[in-house]
Amino acid sequence: MTGETNLQRLLASMTPQLLPDVHVFATLAPGLAVPVGLDPVMVFREREGTTLIVAEEQAWAAGLDGTFRCRMITLDIHSSLEAVGFLAAITTRLAAAGMGVNPVSAFYHDHLFVPADRAEEALAMLKQLAQDGGAETQRRST
Repeated sequence: MTGETNLQRLLASMTPQLLPDVHVFATLAPGLAVPVGLDPVMVFREREGTTLIVAEEQAWAAGLDGTFRCRMITLDIHSSLEAVGFLAAITTRLAAAGMGVNPVSAFYHDHLFVPADRAEEALAMLKQLAQDGGAETQRRST
């Protein structure tokens, strides 16, 4: 099961789902373990430290300073890890609205972390992009 690679099908078939929790990005110094009871959505190790994306309440309860209050939008289509242009088309659309986004690709889906106070706006833009069937992206590439 490798996922969809066709950009038009990806854009037209994605169903963005806005999850309810507010998340933050937090970091742990190198070598520190994830605090007990913390259930991060993502853990990524860099040489400077370990980045966690975690529910805001969990971060506070663990005494972690979080940054970038955001909500997660899951793009409900099994996108291939080798798909070309999918996240570029999406992030370009959000950037045109002056919105920062932190995308995370997992095996089955792509997930977008968008500013919490603009999450509904991002969701509406993504639904419109899917409704358009990615036609705008196709016009740009021809």
